[in-house]
Amino acid sequence: MAMQDQAARARRFSDLLDVMADGRPVLLPSVHPLQNLLELEGEEVLARFKSSQVEDFGKVILELEDPHNALNRFFAELRTVAERDPHNPFPRNKLFRAGELGKLFLDLHDHVMSHPVWRHPFFMRFFKGEFTQEQATRFALNYFNQVKNTRQCVALAIGRFSGVMEMPYGALNERLSEITQIVLAQLVADEYGVGMHSVEDYPTLSTLFRSNTHIVMYRKMFEGLGVPFGEQDVPLLHGVADNVLTQRIVAGDPEFTPLEALSSVGLGMEWGVPEFFSLLLGGMIRWAWKNDVPLTQEQLIVLIAHVRYDVLHAIAVMMVTSLYVKDDGDIDAIKGATNTLMAGRYGMMTDVYHYVFGERCPSLAEIDLDPRYHLRDRRIEQALRRARVQVAEGRVVDAAAYRKKQDTPFVFAKGV
Repeated sequence: MAMQDQAARARRFSDLLDVMADGRPVLLPSVHPLQNLLELEGEEVLARFKSSQVEDFGKVILELEDPHNALNRFFAELRTVAERDPHNPFPRNKLFRAGELGKLFLDLHDHVMSHPVWRHPFFMRFFKGEFTQEQATRFALNYFNQVKNTRQCVALAIGRFSGVMEMPYGALNERLSEITQIVLAQLVADEYGVGMHSVEDYPTLSTLFRSNTHIVMYRKMFEGLGVPFGEQDVPLLHGVADNVLTQRIVAGDPEFTPLEALSSVGLGMEWGVPEFFSLLLGGMIRWAWKNDVPLTQEQLIVLIAHVRYDVLHAIAVMMVTSLYVKDDGDIDAIKGATNTLMAGRYGMMTDVYHYVFGERCPSLAEIDLDPRYHLRDRRIEQALRRARVQVAEGRVVDAAAYRKKQDTPFVFAKGV
């Protein structure tokens, strides 16, 4: 009887995993590239993705160095145009210096991926699958507010790259701006589920309005958790609201440069996505398996998709960011922008942790944060306070108190 029960249980989960002879659940390749995800510790997951991203970008660099590769020819054509003007700095870009692009990537990638946000106590605890259905629902409802707003920040950043912006590349200014817009537009298209490449692909209005956006995909998870449509949208927790506003400010506020905007929605948002969504996905499947809740790929598709598609996004945003790096000052600006974004996300997950588990966990200011992640100016502090005042009633939990709030989730360097 026990074997029959086990076989029936395996069939209920056959859309997500296979069950080995010894009873171990192993994920299907279509669910996650690490089929043994459920056997790993959180730190192992982070380490493997960090390593694989380095390997993936290494392959791109080899392509760039191959004169027969289309990507190499593309940038060589741009360089030829720039060389007609001896004062154009584009030919001196790190992109064309042997080994420099790889060094830049490794420096920035390590900076972003070593930040403590990716191993936040919430992600590590959730990955173990040791939570109740109510706690899973609380998480899903409140993280949904983050997902709903991220894509708008990318759209704001696209608008920063225009024909009136200051750029040093002469005849290439418009072309490089366009390339940047294309990469960011692809991120937005993926979020909205409206990507197309020809007139014949253009959807009917009915199809357009029913696009399979990330929000539509996310709502499928609510189906698995039994949350009715009318109960899926809730006011933002203060930490979530801070993160959403921080993302919008760095992406769209003229106080921050276009390079900072690009870095925030690119490296700051994309590089850690496959890692922490793997932890969320693994946690949901572990919980479902332990408690015999037969979730499906369709219901978890938003988690699965963020693991698979965002690897390409991560490489693309690095490539366009490198086009704007002229000196160490630009590298510092990129790191500052990513620090700001990651601090906002850390604050969000700290608030979500408290709301979901009913327990407090240390804030970013309480964990002995490495000084390289301290912010070097207070632009975001003042901008966030101004943005808080403008939130609409009912959109944030206790909006009146939120508007008056003065403390922020950021850690500033001494003397700033």
